[in-house]
Amino acid sequence: MSDIEPKAEHDLDEETLFVVSQTFKALGDPTRIRILHLLFDKEQSVNQIAENLDLRQSTVSHQLRFLKNLRLVKYRRDGTTLYYSCDDHHVMEMLEQTINHARHS
Repeated sequence: MSDIEPKAEHDLDEETLFVVSQTFKALGDPTRIRILHLLFDKEQSVNQIAENLDLRQSTVSHQLRFLKNLRLVKYRRDGTTLYYSCDDHHVMEMLEQTINHARHS
């Protein structure tokens, strides 16, 4: 018999706790919510996002960098233009359910 007992399924390691807290931090910002919501159905360039949400391009780029680091969005390059889209459908489904919940109230 081993001296090391397996972790209980309900225990959370530090990395998981960090990722979960950062995900909720990302979803706690109105600008990031708007960007993710816009990307739910269709990829968009930084300029398209900025125009659709009436934001400065630098603001959009900053927020996209944050979301990309959390692997919530991904991009593809077409020439000099970057097109962003969702990269985590679990989080996007959670966001849409939360939006539907808020609208239902």
